[in-house]
Amino acid sequence: MEAPMSTFRRDEALSNYIVQSCTPPDPVVTSLVQETAAVGELFEMMTPVEQAGLLTLLARIMSAKLVIDVGTFTGLSALSFARGLAPGGRVITCDVTEEWLDTAIEHWKRDGVDDRIEFRLGPAWKTLAGLAGTGRADIIFIDADKMSYPRYYQAAVPLLRSGGLLILDNVLLKGAVMHPEAVPDEMPRMAAQTMRSVNAMLAADRRLDTVMLPIADGVTLARKK
Repeated sequence: MEAPMSTFRRDEALSNYIVQSCTPPDPVVTSLVQETAAVGELFEMMTPVEQAGLLTLLARIMSAKLVIDVGTFTGLSALSFARGLAPGGRVITCDVTEEWLDTAIEHWKRDGVDDRIEFRLGPAWKTLAGLAGTGRADIIFIDADKMSYPRYYQAAVPLLRSGGLLILDNVLLKGAVMHPEAVPDEMPRMAAQTMRSVNAMLAADRRLDTVMLPIADGVTLARKK
């Protein structure tokens, strides 16, 4: 299968070149991408393949023992983090639905990482609140309801260890954050306004060292001081 294009599609040729210049997806990831593509428009909710490689790389670099993954969908982000865990590490992933959980578990098992991943059902803010006593997280990845990003971000920072990484996905919203007022439809416009606000808060947060990367649909890495 041809490598899927990056989510951020301003330049299709350049986007495809970026994907092709990364380590190619293995059979498990390829299968998961193909099955997710079958869900239709929601396919764009999936972590792009070049970003999946970044998540694994970050987990390996940090020798992560605890990763919190907000937004499971078909399981690629949890799979990616699980591949990079230090021995004995675990990923806690959560979502408000189990609709795609069978697909996720099937591929976690095929990759041999299912014993490192724990799924929790329910609103992410409740899951994050319930993790206060589980130990400090090395990485928290937020890729869920955009309107709730302020709440997720504020709940996540106290859960991180010093030196831990907060990662936010879709921080560019295909460029809509540049001029939210120009977005014609109300809900996308509100999402763009919310994301622009979150981006500003992260840049000003003295607890964090923050860098926004123009990978996929925009990824922000914020290291807790």
